[in-house]
Amino acid sequence: MKFRPCIDIHNGKVKQIVGGSLTDYRDQAQENFVSKQDAKFYASLYRKLNLSGGHIILLNGAESSYYKEDLRQAKDALLSFPGGLMIGGGVNSENARQFITYGASHVIVTSYVFKDGRINYENLEKMVDAVGKEHLVLDLSCRKKGEQYYVVTDRWQKFTTEEVTYELLHQLSAYCDEFLIHAVDVEGKASGIEEEIIARLAEVNDIKVTYAGGVGCYEDIEKLKKIGKNKVDVTIGSALDLFGGELELEKVISICN
Repeated sequence: MKFRPCIDIHNGKVKQIVGGSLTDYRDQAQENFVSKQDAKFYASLYRKLNLSGGHIILLNGAESSYYKEDLRQAKDALLSFPGGLMIGGGVNSENARQFITYGASHVIVTSYVFKDGRINYENLEKMVDAVGKEHLVLDLSCRKKGEQYYVVTDRWQKFTTEEVTYELLHQLSAYCDEFLIHAVDVEGKASGIEEEIIARLAEVNDIKVTYAGGVGCYEDIEKLKKIGKNKVDVTIGSALDLFGGELELEKVISICN
């Protein structure tokens, strides 16, 4: 189990938000933390600590007036840690390659691949053609509806009909290098992890998987490690001391390792 750092950029600032509160309307979101530091600062810190495999997420839509500033910060961060960070948010087959040239190890996609509520294999294959399977991460961020978890798109606002199952993960593993899964209903709340979805992720053996959402204490990390069979990596945002929380980064890294 590995700790994966994060840099979330919204309205031109590094933030931690409540995931389910994100909306395109006036670029609003419920904020947990707004950093005085820029994305480059965090990328440089992660490089110093040798924390590779983390991700940058651009939380504004491409049509937002803030998106240009989000991109500028992201580019500076990628250039500060070449090969050490992934990036997602508005990525498609036309712009994906530029992020790799800036230094991203991978690009992360959801909405471009999950169109009209289902997997668009034509777009998925375009992504593979653009950057190669080895540089592609599929973000299967999900929310619970009824008793099942479904992939959500468009900054976690729209449900698809694709249920997050072992069969789906196995099927999509042929097209990508890793999976990133945000448990959106607990994202940014530090209120506990989604044990059920983590147990499903632990069934996957042939591809790396990173879980994000709800970690609020050291016991949550231990629990995730056990349920995830020491195979599911973790991202922690709002609960981390870097973002105004109480969990010490060094202790988190130690528990994960």
